[in-house]
Amino acid sequence: MLNKIIDVFSRVFVGGLFIFSGLIKLNDPIGTKIKLQEYFDVFATDFGSFFEVFIPFALPIGLFLIVLEVVLGVAALINYKMGKATWILLVLMVFFTFLTFYSAYFNKVTDCGCFGDAIPLTPWQSFYKDLILIVFVLHLFWHRRRFEPMLRTRPGHFVIGGVTVISFIVGIYAIQHLPYIDFRPYKIGNSIPAEMIADEPPILEYVFTKDGETVTSQKYLMPDEGYEYVSSSIVNEKASTPAITDYQVVDPDGNDYTQETFQGAKLLFIFYDTKKADTYEIDEIRALMDGVGNQITPLVLTSAGISEFETFRHQHQLAVEYYLADATVLKAMIRSNPGVMLLKDGIVLGKWHNNDVPSADEIKALIN
Repeated sequence: MLNKIIDVFSRVFVGGLFIFSGLIKLNDPIGTKIKLQEYFDVFATDFGSFFEVFIPFALPIGLFLIVLEVVLGVAALINYKMGKATWILLVLMVFFTFLTFYSAYFNKVTDCGCFGDAIPLTPWQSFYKDLILIVFVLHLFWHRRRFEPMLRTRPGHFVIGGVTVISFIVGIYAIQHLPYIDFRPYKIGNSIPAEMIADEPPILEYVFTKDGETVTSQKYLMPDEGYEYVSSSIVNEKASTPAITDYQVVDPDGNDYTQETFQGAKLLFIFYDTKKADTYEIDEIRALMDGVGNQITPLVLTSAGISEFETFRHQHQLAVEYYLADATVLKAMIRSNPGVMLLKDGIVLGKWHNNDVPSADEIKALIN
């Protein structure tokens, strides 16, 4: 009886967690691509340049692994070909456990992306999660011969085949448009400047000496009043970190333009990599830039070099001001290169993939 309970729990726990993890990533395959590129970069530096070969193929590799996660989860739930399924599960878990340990111990990748942006985990949390999960995978593997299929052969094939096809369709649609659910702080409805402020800002307590006595204060006391600074520390342990910590926009001369992006209506055209930008819809983007009128300010945000973007903008006749931002920030803002974002007083009113470029009238309707 106990064995049966453990068998059922292991199967449901492993299958459910794999399906959940896969579906979260299936929502945003571009995020998985970005994370894989980080790992390949790290491996290329630490183990050999051979891993650079995989960087251009991070998206198809990522999508395959995501779909495999979902399919393996369903296979575990219905006991489908448990001999083969548990072998694959074990190999994946050994690999992922090594990966999360390596990331945690050597502090290489600060977020494994196990549950995408929905549930961010630290490297050590990811490793401990994998340690727990591999125990139940080992149980399934060790006792794989006693798991009888819940469906006959043909219905089992049909279920697994259907899950595979549907998963690929769902993932490809998310790639060609935008994630179904946006878990990032730049999602529609959020205020970017508000997300840059901590819910519970840190409170500093300063220690000074004056006339041989120790004085503590939450304000900085001036030396010309006889106070000598000794040290400072954070006294509220519940201090939080803002959801957005690295959003900064500068003009080509290096002047900070961050706050100006929060003033009035701004239509952002984001090109985080001009060399890999999809230019099939560039005519629609150019028409939108020219058609929004004086009520809305169109501008480009890019992480490309100045000379590189100057060449790009002249090649495609993009007659708008452009500003520079970090590539990682731009990739977090929108999973499209190029992508379009509409802000009003810093609040995100809309986001569009370059395959879904809106008309100027749609943009104006959202502002009014």
